[in-house]
Amino acid sequence: MKRILLIALILLCIGGSASAYGLYISCPESVQAGLPIKCSIDSDEPAGYTFDLVFYQSQYTATEISRQSVTIQSSKNTQYRLFDTQGLPGGSYKIEVQYKTTSGDTSLRSDSVTAQLVKLIDRSGDITITSPMTQNVDDALRIEGEIVKLGTDGVQIEVRGPDGRVFGPQWVGTTKDVKNNAGIFTQRVYVTGPGSYDVSFTDSQGFIGTVTFQVTSPVTSAQTTVPVTTVRTPTRVPTTTVPTTIPTPTQSPLSPLIVMGGLGLAAALVIAIKRE
Repeated sequence: MKRILLIALILLCIGGSASAYGLYISCPESVQAGLPIKCSIDSDEPAGYTFDLVFYQSQYTATEISRQSVTIQSSKNTQYRLFDTQGLPGGSYKIEVQYKTTSGDTSLRSDSVTAQLVKLIDRSGDITITSPMTQNVDDALRIEGEIVKLGTDGVQIEVRGPDGRVFGPQWVGTTKDVKNNAGIFTQRVYVTGPGSYDVSFTDSQGFIGTVTFQVTSPVTSAQTTVPVTTVRTPTRVPTTTVPTTIPTPTQSPLSPLIVMGGLGLAAALVIAIKRE
């Protein structure tokens, strides 16, 4: 009888073990802050099985940053999810499976992996920018500064703007600062319009960080229009000086008969005088 019970128990265990499912997530143990965390998900759960993958900041208390839904497909192929770390400080984080029901999934096999710790390594403080963070589009984009302990190893720069990538990724030479062994870099990138431009820096050890520049439109000086007051000057007709003309005595015309009569009278007087 005991043998029969033992066999039944073994068969029950085998049957229970065979009916359990496996769920496995795999994320990198550490990532440079600013780069995405890429996690893989494998499971033999039935197609349509859905759960959330949640990204937490793990300090004194777990603070949720983001979550993504995962649905198992009939192909059972590996799925991937990316979690953005842009702007997050360095430290410890956790990515964990969260079930749709509060009771969780008790049918998972014991070797299932449903949570993983990830450490963010923040190197953004190693970058010092010396060129203006806000620049006019006519002068942009000047990328100048230094990176801690980089020396002459060089740095890879990539620039992305409102319309996508405008430069790189391209390695730029650096000069050594003899005071602190920093690597001094300078690069001029031609941009055609205003907006936010993200400049990413990478060295031989990996990603360092991203710095955002603001490019503004050209500053146009406001022209103040001074109203012109028109003074109307009365039009003066030039005075024409007419020379004074001495009046000519007006001679009254004499009748020819009177003239002849006068001549005849004068002739008669002359004759009379001679006779005397």
